[in-house]
Amino acid sequence: MAFEEVTLSRDVEVVMIPQGVTTLLQANTPAVITQALGDSYTLQVPSFGGLYRLSGRDGDAIGKPVLGGDSGPVDPNAEVSEEQVYTQLRQVYDPEIPVNIVELGLVYDLAIARLESGGSRVDVKMTLTAPGCGMGDVIAHDAKTRIQAIPGVAEADVQVVFEPPWNQAMMTEAAKLELGML
Repeated sequence: MAFEEVTLSRDVEVVMIPQGVTTLLQANTPAVITQALGDSYTLQVPSFGGLYRLSGRDGDAIGKPVLGGDSGPVDPNAEVSEEQVYTQLRQVYDPEIPVNIVELGLVYDLAIARLESGGSRVDVKMTLTAPGCGMGDVIAHDAKTRIQAIPGVAEADVQVVFEPPWNQAMMTEAAKLELGML
């Protein structure tokens, strides 16, 4: 995607990258869309000197489609597969890197268990490219929201861990190619 200049049509909450701090950008603030992947937009805001993550639910504020949404009702009889979970996780992106968390090698563990009350519980352990990244909670929340959108999921938990430490060798060949590392 080529960078695109936009002006906010209304006040919106955004998350500072990489600090992970929520702040308010006011209407009429000029910005540049640097990434539009998954359910969010990454904006460069020259007047504030940094990058910000805009939720896809606020896409209309920059003249773009509203992305994402609430998960539907749980179907207690629906089977949940690892493939479905990984498909959802491939829609989660670090706002600074145009590669999803699965291809980056950030997902360390995935477990699915049927609940006696119906539906399934999905537990994911993932890491970050840098331990001090303030976006960890935001990325984990995106992953959890995506998993909860699967019809048979009644519960989801996404934990950020740092063992083993992530390194570039954990990325898929496709991720390395996308990032110009091959």
